[in-house]
Amino acid sequence: MKKLLLIKYGELTTKKGNRKTFIKLLVKNIQSILMGEEYQIHYDRVRMYIESESLEAIEEKLVHVFGIHSIVECYQVHTNMEEISSSLVELLKKVPFQTFKVETKRADKSFPIENLECSRQLGGVILKNIPCKVDVHHPDLTVKVEIRREGTFLYVREIPGIGGYPVGIQGKGLLMLSGGIDSPVAGYLSLKRGVDLECLYFESPPHTSLEAKNKVVKLASIINAYSGNLKVLVVPFTKLQEAIYKNVPESYVITIMRRMMYRIATEVVKRRKLKIILNGESIGQVASQTLDSMRVINSVTTIPVIRPVACMDKLEIIEISKKIGTYETSILPYEDCCTIFLPKHPVINPELEKCIEYESRFDYETLLEECVSNIEVISLKEQKKDEDDLL
Repeated sequence: MKKLLLIKYGELTTKKGNRKTFIKLLVKNIQSILMGEEYQIHYDRVRMYIESESLEAIEEKLVHVFGIHSIVECYQVHTNMEEISSSLVELLKKVPFQTFKVETKRADKSFPIENLECSRQLGGVILKNIPCKVDVHHPDLTVKVEIRREGTFLYVREIPGIGGYPVGIQGKGLLMLSGGIDSPVAGYLSLKRGVDLECLYFESPPHTSLEAKNKVVKLASIINAYSGNLKVLVVPFTKLQEAIYKNVPESYVITIMRRMMYRIATEVVKRRKLKIILNGESIGQVASQTLDSMRVINSVTTIPVIRPVACMDKLEIIEISKKIGTYETSILPYEDCCTIFLPKHPVINPELEKCIEYESRFDYETLLEECVSNIEVISLKEQKKDEDDLL
């Protein structure tokens, strides 16, 4: 009886002709996250198997891999009723339960005993050897038996995966990452749909602190557990932000600042050959996230902008942030450049013509180029600044 992990694909099995591509990328992502572990991996179009002496450590890492429907701790035996029966009894003697049922799935049709009859026979063996009862409706334990060509797999424990698509199957996007609650959640949801990420953070020293920057890097590190190769691009935003406050009426400062951020994000997407911009905007949550504000701000770019939390309320977003482990870091009291000079009465229905007029008051294009040309790139894979990865 050989112990191993069985990986079920879930949504990937709906991809038909593209399934092989999805599975190969999933394997690559698993190999990346298991770097340093000793293991063997085998897979086909319906299942994946991992053998190792350290299955528990591997299991802990696999729960962060998108594209996995469930992780099963199982035992592989030869496909004959004698070995299946004796192995089941050996396995179940180590598990506390009072009631049970057996579910058999016969993928190998050459096995002569049909599903219900196999379950009935195995249930009889269990009852003879272990003090327990059958309960097909609400059992303490469901014993699963999968009969496949490569062997029979026995298990009683199935751990839910996080589902979604393998990270990177949709290409890579640029996440506008702040120190708040929303954008890390947006990043997590984007990764779940197969979008790999680079993160863009705007710092404005001395108005923003080193603690604020470290907070954002920590948030990126947390969601990096679901990717493994994130980079944080840190934009020096001070000069441009000061120029905005000097030349723009207070009520329009946030609108113009967000338009500048979108222009920078657009240029970064082009230079780094990314596909989309993503952010944590939620409709109506703040002044810059009303529909009128979004329309005016969005008008500076032709790059698609995806807002994964746009239609969630704050409590829903907070719930996800707690689940993925970003909430406690997000609420640390270090202000980012969007909050340090927040006007008392920001405009909620900005006019595009006024934005264009206010922007004409200063040479923002030179300042934008300076921002983009001096971006600092931090590679979370190596936890260090990447000196060679310049825009």
